[in-house]
Amino acid sequence: MNPLVITIDGPAAAGKSTTARAVAQYLGCLYLDSGAMYRAFGLKVDRLGGPSLLDDRARVAALARDTTIGFTGPRDHPALVLDGVPLGDEIRTPRVSDMASRVAAIPEVRARMVDLQRAIAAQESLVAEGRDMGTVLFPAAAVKVFLVASVEERARRRQKELAARGDTQPLAEVRAEIEARDRRDRERNIAPLVPAADATVVDTSGMTVDEQIQAVLEAVATRVRPG
Repeated sequence: MNPLVITIDGPAAAGKSTTARAVAQYLGCLYLDSGAMYRAFGLKVDRLGGPSLLDDRARVAALARDTTIGFTGPRDHPALVLDGVPLGDEIRTPRVSDMASRVAAIPEVRARMVDLQRAIAAQESLVAEGRDMGTVLFPAAAVKVFLVASVEERARRRQKELAARGDTQPLAEVRAEIEARDRRDRERNIAPLVPAADATVVDTSGMTVDEQIQAVLEAVATRVRPG
């Protein structure tokens, strides 16, 4: 039997990470945070030269080809490993988020991430979270879910996440960052942010975390036969 693949896509702060991790834990699957992989590479580019390095496409392409990214630890909460070095919350800063969005628009970077992610999926069942998991990475996935939420709700969630890490930002600033990333993700030529035609769309704006998780598990139950 081929490994089970469940995809959960959507814009920033729609609830993907919390929901995907919980669903992975419930089903005993690996939680694959594709966005964290782009964040890891964005962090690498930032450390090696910052935004100006993105102007040297040949070098960025070479860096992508030479980069290894994987996961280790618990299947529902694995640690990200970049070039053999475990990473933590350093990939969750607004600066790295912005870099991740920028590198994700580079074809050579996306090609490398696709190769890495598909290699993981070939080995084990997983719940893959990202922005193009159901449209590009795993178009034959057994279950595809697309989470959405209002910009206001997503900005409040992201501000709360940042505050928990000691990074206080005005709500208006957080909202502006989210809106800018939304535009880049929707308008990019490669793998724009759109739900797959056969995805179950769930609006999490008024939902509790438990309700979000239950909605996805119900989608799984309707598409995956027991055993």
